[in-house]
Amino acid sequence: MALLFANVRMIIISLIPNLLALMITAGLMGYFGIPLKASTALIFSITFGISVDNSIRFFGQVQARTKSEQFFVPLSVSESILETGKSIIYTSVVLFAGFIIFAFSSFGGTIALGVLTSTTLIISMFTNMLLLPALIMTFDRPKKTKKITHR
Repeated sequence: MALLFANVRMIIISLIPNLLALMITAGLMGYFGIPLKASTALIFSITFGISVDNSIRFFGQVQARTKSEQFFVPLSVSESILETGKSIIYTSVVLFAGFIIFAFSSFGGTIALGVLTSTTLIISMFTNMLLLPALIMTFDRPKKTKKITHR
């Protein structure tokens, strides 16, 4: 993300929804008494990678739209939601279905991996679709080009 966007503030903003999804998963693990071990720790790396991919897709679209919409962030964000939102939802649902299959295993670690990964992916989808646009609209200050006024 740092190589693509080169804006530390926006990188931190785009990580917030992804880290929130991971914290919710960690809270669910604690609530249901699921121990943190190698098989359940995999959940965090897998889902963080997929979530960051969704954030990059959305944020890249917002940046491109912001330049084409004369730096009007609210319009850029709403158009980006319409354009990339479908693909984020589709990929999240497909990955949810793929990982929930593990819940039908007879091995406890695999069950935990499937259920927690699927849950985290859905939570991440919602945080990226709801929280990330709100954060971008709140904290993004695009660099505007100077307007030349004719005398």
